[in-house]
Amino acid sequence: MPELPEVETVRRGLAPVMEGARLVEVVARRPDLRWPLPERFAERLTGRRVAGLGRRAKYLVADIEAANGRPAEALVMHLGMSGSFRIDMPATEPHAPGAFALPRSKAAAHDHVEFGFESGARIVYNDPRRFGAMLLVPRNELEEHPLFRDLGPEPLGNAFDAATLAAACAGRRSPIKAVLLDQTVVAGLGNIYVCEALHRAGIAPDRMAASLIGAIGQSDGGVAPIIHPTAPLDRLVAIIREVLEEAIRAGGSTLRDHAQVDGTLGYFQHTFRAYGRAGEPCLTPGCGGVIERLVQSGRSTFHCTSCQK
Repeated sequence: MPELPEVETVRRGLAPVMEGARLVEVVARRPDLRWPLPERFAERLTGRRVAGLGRRAKYLVADIEAANGRPAEALVMHLGMSGSFRIDMPATEPHAPGAFALPRSKAAAHDHVEFGFESGARIVYNDPRRFGAMLLVPRNELEEHPLFRDLGPEPLGNAFDAATLAAACAGRRSPIKAVLLDQTVVAGLGNIYVCEALHRAGIAPDRMAASLIGAIGQSDGGVAPIIHPTAPLDRLVAIIREVLEEAIRAGGSTLRDHAQVDGTLGYFQHTFRAYGRAGEPCLTPGCGGVIERLVQSGRSTFHCTSCQK
């Protein structure tokens, strides 16, 4: 399943075509993806303008302007396991799939939803496994929608810092990896980038989260405690940002079925220092250890027992 950098890469690819553009045709070739499509899905979108295209966690969120008595809505889109978008521009060849870790489906039978714009551009959603999703939510109710109301701060936003993460770690006997994958703590982090960040930060994935906070004091009012992060936690937050920003610049990590909107391969996977490298030498300078694999909550974790403590 694509993680935050992949979804952000897709958003940046779609934004120039979608933002400010009016939808003149919407085609839904089936009534459902992972969940049923909204009632009158095509009718509700046709004729309306896309005011902007954002991302929240691993969801794409298109702001649909109010029109013809219909309120502003948010078109929420999730890529699922195998979903991707293709851009067809007028007078040019459609963006063709490139090289992938596993072959992409080119079958038109998997083109489930198409968006046609006033400019002549078309965006096609293809999803062989149909684990993706599209929802229409009143824009003023989006933050309280069940998919969004409990999400934590964005890892690249100002609200996510060492103090916030320290507060989430306080009193928790869970491993630090489990805390970082908890979407109520920080939104959008997934297994790949958590493995990479913990390796770069030199923190063992099974280390108890509470061990990464320092002294707990009282605020001036004596009500809420002040929880101090340790130096490793400070470093971890900075490295999480660093890893995500590197991956976004590189176009994300194309593993299994994920693709950018132009079908090309994401190159961050070629810089993995831990993920998928079990049995290979650790790349931390001066370490000399070997990357090992362990299973945590049913997910593979790749780490070095020599330099991650």
